[in-house]
Amino acid sequence: MKELLLYMAKNLVDDPDAVTVSETSDEEGKILELRVAPGDMGKVIGRQGRIAKEIRTIVKTVAQRTGEKVTVEIVD
Repeated sequence: MKELLLYMAKNLVDDPDAVTVSETSDEEGKILELRVAPGDMGKVIGRQGRIAKEIRTIVKTVAQRTGEKVTVEIVD
């Protein structure tokens, strides 16, 4: 899941070297924290959060196929 999120985020932003994903776990499953350069935050979130919502949907769908529960958080 981490690699998928990195791939999607790096293709959306102007500064792909600034994209990082950290993975933590809690009782509900994995949490992937996406960090991008401040200037690229709008490109990852999109208008009214549409791109962020679609990123979360794609990651959640792929995770369900493998039997995992994954949450994506976009951190500034």
